[in-house]
Amino acid sequence: MDLRKLQRVVIDALEDVKAQDIAVFDTSHISDVFDRVVLASATNNRQTRALAKNVHDKARANDFEVLSIEGEETGEWVLVDLGDIVVHIMQPAIRSYYNLEEIWGDKKVRVKLNPHSLSVPQPGIDYFPQSNAYPNLAS
Repeated sequence: MDLRKLQRVVIDALEDVKAQDIAVFDTSHISDVFDRVVLASATNNRQTRALAKNVHDKARANDFEVLSIEGEETGEWVLVDLGDIVVHIMQPAIRSYYNLEEIWGDKKVRVKLNPHSLSVPQPGIDYFPQSNAYPNLAS
């Protein structure tokens, strides 16, 4: 499996539905189960579900396996398990309360993001327009 390709598919799927505060962490030194944790914020239950569905759909469209999706019933925190990558889509209050960055965040992965993906621009983040984000991937 190409981890970087899957990571790019996940980020683009989240950006397509306007996720905010996307963060990617390398967890390979902490867990043997998965190599990346992706965190993203959504403004409401409907958006968390839409983000999870889009991650699911884009991963499947690019021949990546989706192992499970949890939390769609309430929509406050939806987890998408893609095997090597686990995606947590949370509303800001839930994200702040559980503070997963503290658990998984010691090795942040530098990724390219659209400016709208962060509620407050942060130093050290590369911004780029979404078009041609991964031109070699089949749509």
